[in-house]
Amino acid sequence: MTPDALIVGGAGFIGTNLSAALLERGERVRVFDNLSRKGVEANAAWLERTFGSAIEIVVGDVRNVAQVTKAVDGAKSVFHLAAQVAVTTSLDEPVADFDVNARGTLNVLEALRQSRTRPPLVFTSTNKVYGDLEDIALREGPHRYEPQSAAIARAGVSEERRLDFHSPYGCSKGTADQYVLDYARCFDVPALVFRMSCIYGPHQMGNEDQGWVAHFCRAVFDGEGLTIFGDGKQVRDLLYVGDLVDAFLRARGAARRLAGRAFNIGGSVDNSMSVVEVLALIEELTERRPKLRYETWRKSDQRYYVSDTRAFTKETGWRANTRPRDGVSRLLAWLREAQASAHWPRLRAS
Repeated sequence: MTPDALIVGGAGFIGTNLSAALLERGERVRVFDNLSRKGVEANAAWLERTFGSAIEIVVGDVRNVAQVTKAVDGAKSVFHLAAQVAVTTSLDEPVADFDVNARGTLNVLEALRQSRTRPPLVFTSTNKVYGDLEDIALREGPHRYEPQSAAIARAGVSEERRLDFHSPYGCSKGTADQYVLDYARCFDVPALVFRMSCIYGPHQMGNEDQGWVAHFCRAVFDGEGLTIFGDGKQVRDLLYVGDLVDAFLRARGAARRLAGRAFNIGGSVDNSMSVVEVLALIEELTERRPKLRYETWRKSDQRYYVSDTRAFTKETGWRANTRPRDGVSRLLAWLREAQASAHWPRLRAS
């Protein structure tokens, strides 16, 4: 197969949604994934059942240079989503975290640099490259924190924010982020970076370390308790995965023009919610509320992060169109269907 798109980490939550969108457009997709995250085997099987020969699943690891080079060969575009995604895991296993996130990304970049066609690359980074944001003065309300800065309250955190890597995860993703931008500058690889906020939607196997909206929904369905770290008033901007897929497609189309740039991608101010506000929304939609247990703040946890997405909107016309009520409703509907299906045996909350 000569794929229209290679999705590195393509059996994960975001990769599955992106793969499906591309396949529905008639494109041929190669998924490269080591299938290490719980539940992704079910995503890979669903893609194969649904799309047949149009999808190629390659089991491999970004740490293996030969496997990465072979996967990149012939691809017309590349989306690099594979990562170790949890701050907590990075604190326990910092070397493994670096090998996957930093060295793995360098392996992808080298394969692209050495390829004959230099396909465009979209790389998924994280808002954690901005650190804990402790210098942003906040007002504490009854249900959420709000920034005292009128500019941040109006638009969120922009790409002008200085980088400040916290935690091994922040360092490894930040390193990868900067390598992608520098390969665009030094080697003319048409690559750009998405610094992403809270993504949620169908096919998400969330847990308390990553994918917390899905984790909350699953815990409600399973009647299990939840641990809230901090006071629950921390705020994120929620971005429905369908809107992210739209951003990916626009970025790919403009990759040669936007090469070497990083963009903050999230739901923006209009789709920002605190942890307790999300819990209240889930309770309203399901008429269920889990038992909550509160623990101390985790290292490097941001009390307020909302993406200023105006730069990407200006360049591509993209906007986040799905409101949290609609997006969470879709996630809940998918979870109901998934838990009733024999093809999804692992959808118990962690």
